Amino acid sequence: MTAPQNSPEIGREITAAGYRTNVHDHGADNAKSDVAVMMIHGSGPGVTAWANWRLVIPELAKNRRVLAPDMLGFGYTERPEDNTYNRERWVKHAVGVMDELGLEQVDLVGNSFGGGLALALAIEHPQRRRLVLMGSVGVSFPITKGLDEVWGYEPSIENMRRLMDVFAYNKNLLTDELAEMRYQASVRPGFQESFAAMFPAPRQPGLDNLASPEEDIRKLPHETLILHGREDEVIPLEVLQLAELIDRAHSNVFGRCAIWTQIEHAGRFARLVNDFLHEADQPPE
Repeated sequence: MTAPQNSPEIGREITAAGYRTNVHDHGADNAKSDVAVMMIHGSGPGVTAWANWRLVIPELAKNRRVLAPDMLGFGYTERPEDNTYNRERWVKHAVGVMDELGLEQVDLVGNSFGGGLALALAIEHPQRRRLVLMGSVGVSFPITKGLDEVWGYEPSIENMRRLMDVFAYNKNLLTDELAEMRYQASVRPGFQESFAAMFPAPRQPGLDNLASPEEDIRKLPHETLILHGREDEVIPLEVLQLAELIDRAHSNVFGRCAIWTQIEHAGRFARLVNDFLHEADQPPE
């Protein structure tokens, strides 16, 4: 995909699992932690890694290397010619990013769709260290009206404005400029074709594909931080059952917050994640 010049959404290009991949790579020169953190974005129309994580990357990158790739078929990463997407292929792509960068161990932060991928990746590759799951899929639940509308998005500025209203509790964030920016991102050449192929109707099977078996989730040894917005209309609060399935899980619910926890509560989100990951950097007493 042709990238606009000087766009903050463009990081560095690598080849991961055979695909040209746009990845943001920050904080490596002054990292105090030996373990990088990889952040996996959500699946809203027009999403990129930078759009998803732009407010928290600078804070997290003060202490550690932060990686944020555009996942296969999203943003400025290559789209497979067969236009076929599933959890297995996305996980393979995420592992490909780490392999290409020579990273055996990382901390994983996943938002919604990205949380489901982080969970599946940790199950398949348990040497990864800690998990942060934010508004995460990963267990089976009846698809919500909000998620069905997100995945069923048809490009128009009016439809994008309606989705923005679902994404944020704080309506002051929902400016015409933001809606226009995300709409323009959603109509980049090739985007809608790949987005529609990812989550075709009926969408419940696509959601179920992102879920991991409960018996595998219960076996996870990882310290896990689970964050959720109380007013989230896309991923139901009931998904906090993940905290009951994962033995070493900790959870935090943000009031007056929808699915954009990392945007509506960026400072608090960054502090919680930094503190959680910092604990793992300390030598045992």
